[in-house]
Order: sequence, then C-alpha cells, then structure tokens
Amino acid sequence: MGDPAGIGAEVIVKALADHSLRDRARFVVFGVHEIISYAGDLAELQPYWRREPHDAAISNGAEVVIADFDEFALESRPLRRPSAEGGRASMRFLDDAIVAARDGRLDALVTGPIHKTAWQMAGFPFIGHTDLLAKRLHARRVAMMFVGGPLRVALASIHEPLFDLRNSFTIGRVFQPLDLLHQALREWFNVPEPKIAVAALNPHAGENGQFGDEERRVIEPAIDMAHNVGINAIGPIPADTLFWRAARGEFDGIVAMYHDQALIPVKLLAFDEAVNLTLGLPIIRTSVDHGTAYDIAGKNLADPGSMKAAIALAIDLARRRTQKATGETPTSNSARQ
Repeated sequence: MGDPAGIGAEVIVKALADHSLRDRARFVVFGVHEIISYAGDLAELQPYWRREPHDAAISNGAEVVIADFDEFALESRPLRRPSAEGGRASMRFLDDAIVAARDGRLDALVTGPIHKTAWQMAGFPFIGHTDLLAKRLHARRVAMMFVGGPLRVALASIHEPLFDLRNSFTIGRVFQPLDLLHQALREWFNVPEPKIAVAALNPHAGENGQFGDEERRVIEPAIDMAHNVGINAIGPIPADTLFWRAARGEFDGIVAMYHDQALIPVKLLAFDEAVNLTLGLPIIRTSVDHGTAYDIAGKNLADPGSMKAAIALAIDLARRRTQKATGETPTSNSARQ
C-alpha cells in the first residue's frame, strides 16, 4: 500500500476497481483495511475485496484480499505528512510482501509510493525501494528502469545529488544498467536483438572534451565493454536529441546517466501511465512512477493510471516468466506499454 499518509490506498482501490484488470489475476494488498475502505468510500466504490489478517491472507482464494495490519494505530483518513508510525507501517507492509514474493507465494510485487522522510523518522537508512529491495533480496546488481509510452529507460545513477555524481561516476555504473537492460529487453519484452542508446552526460556529448571528459573517460569504455559481450549499444548520444529519436522508435531502450535526465521525458510523454521496474532482482517488482502526493491525499483526486499500468506490467511479466519456465511460446507483446 505504501505510505498510509499518502495516495497509495486511493490509487490501489481505483485501479483494482477496473474489472478488466481485476479479472487477470488474484491480488493481495498489504496495508491497513480501514484506510483502504476510507479511500473506497470517498471514490464511491462498493467493496470488491475481502479483509483477512495479514498472516493468513495469501492462502485465501478471493479475487482481492486486504492483508490487514490492524496493529498499527493509524487514522483512516490520510495524515498527509510523514510520520515515524507511517514509516514503520509502510516498511512492514513491504517487508512482508518481499518475503512472500521471495518464497514463491506471490508471482510479482507492485509497490505503492513511500516517503523517504517517514522511513528516516522511523530509523530506516534506505533512500528508496531500490536499495532496500537489493539488500533484502541479496541482489548484487540492480538498476532502476522506467517504462512509459514509447520509452524504456534504465538509469546509471538514481537518487544522488547531481553535483556529487562526478565522484562516483565509473565505467561499471554505466555498463551495469546496459547489461541488465539488454537482458530485460530480451527476456521480458520479447526483443531478441535489442538496440540500446546510451545518453551522454554533458551537453553535446562533451564536444570532444570541451564540455567535460566523462564521455571519453567513462561512457565510451562502458559501451566498448558492452560490445565485447554482444550488446548492441550506441552512443554516447546527446540527450537533447536522443529521447526524440527513441520516441520515434529508433531504439529499443535507453541508458540515462541520472534521474531527471530519464524522468523528464518519460513523465512528459506518459505522466499518468509510466511504470518503475527494478532490474536485477530474483522477483518481479513494478511500481508507480509518482510519490505520496500528500497535498491531495484523502481528497479523491489521485489518478490511478500509473498504478493500473504497474499492475498490468507485473501481470504481463509474471506470465512471460511462467511461459519461459514451461517452454510455452509467448502469445503477445503486451509488456510493451
């Protein structure tokens, strides 16, 4: 459910109210039933879910089950600000869901938005879902990817101050998302020979070193490494033209160098339907591309588009993984969203 003080409950109940989506899978929502019911009441939705204690919910055969963590003393109306109790609750929802997915009791995990300040107030050191998932699942290499409209973009760096990037910008940081994106495009998106564009860091791709040497010193060697293992990587390409070219279908995927370089074009083209996908994990994990939106929490104003897209993509990838494990031929390329 994500942070109980934000819009997580609202976008979940609105997304799963769509019968065409709900018919495609069975769902367990890790959260607080009172908060979810309040969101449903505001949206004037008849309850389509069943409440169960969180330690018994997964074995239930209902279409949608709320795994209720009623031990948390939380108001049904969203608090609309970070709190230590909210941070503890969102972490508990997430940890229990991770264990269930890791143990094979769930086929995929979809996460609602959390608030990093709430986690910090609760004493958790993680800066977001990605580093927590990597630690909990013992994943040595992970990358954040966004799928939205015509774009599929993996990031070389995530939540890092832009001026600090120079101190940690290495060949490995560029090669890793290249490698993971190549694998994901082949295995999850049915692209047998992916063509991946690599964004430059500096304006004009450094203009032969006049505007920075990171292209020559870091990005080009990472691309050479990719070529050596059979990855069709092209670049570095100036970012001001790269995303336009990608949106026209020239590339199957992009590796961007930093957070906003990727997220500005993704949200510009697909604000209400973009999905965050974590590469390199042993489980399938998707998420909304937005935050807790405290300013509109509890007002029935949240758009569930990104949550619906995250759920749909998780279902597609889970089915694709099952098809691969059983030797079936994929029936569609529906994972391209």
